[in-house]
Amino acid sequence: MKDRLESLDRSLNQPIALRARLLLLFMLVPLVLTFTAPLWRIHMVAPQYPDGLDLWIHAYTVDGDVQEVNTLNHYIGMHPIDRASLSDLDWIPFAIGVIALLVLRAAALGTNRSLVDLLALFLYFSFFSMARFAYKLWVFGHDLDPRAPFTVDPFMPALLGTKQIANFTTSSTPQLGSMWLILFGLGLVAVLALSLRAAMRPSPTT
Repeated sequence: MKDRLESLDRSLNQPIALRARLLLLFMLVPLVLTFTAPLWRIHMVAPQYPDGLDLWIHAYTVDGDVQEVNTLNHYIGMHPIDRASLSDLDWIPFAIGVIALLVLRAAALGTNRSLVDLLALFLYFSFFSMARFAYKLWVFGHDLDPRAPFTVDPFMPALLGTKQIANFTTSSTPQLGSMWLILFGLGLVAVLALSLRAAMRPSPTT
C-alpha cells in the first residue's frame, strides 16, 4: 500500500504527458462555448399562457419573457428579475476566465498535480454555482412583499424538474451551456487519467 501511494505521489509530480497537454488545450473549446448558449431554462405554463413563458439564464445575463414575468411577480410581491437581484452572474464570467487561464498554464508548464488542483477548482465552481442558484430561487420564493395585491404562501421554485406553483406549471432544466461545462469537466477527468497512466507506465529497460 505504501509503495502504491509513493508511486502515485511520484506520478502526480511528473509533467503532464504531451497527448494530455494537447487534449487539455482542446478542452478550452467547450469552456469558451459556454458563453454562446443558455445555461438554464425556466419554462412556465398556465391557462392564461398556454404557450408558456421562458426565462433563459446565461453565464452573464437573463433574457426571454423577463418583463412579463416581472409583471406577474409584482402581484405576488416577488422581487423583480434585474441586474441587482442577479448580481451573482457578475462573477461567473470572471471565474470561467480564471479557469481558462489555469488551463493554459497547466498545458504549458503543469504537472499532474496541477491537473488535480484544476479539477478540484472546477468542481468547487460547479457545486458553488448550483448552490447559489438554489439559494437565489429560495429567496425569490420566500422574501415576498406582504403589501402585494395577492398573498401566496412562501414557496421554492423548481431547481430541476417540474413543479406546480399556484396555477403555473414550472419546469427548470439545464441547457446547452451547462452541457458544455459538463463536457469540459469530463474532459479534465480524461486528461488526468491519460497523463497519470503515462506517468505510471514502467520505463523501458535498456
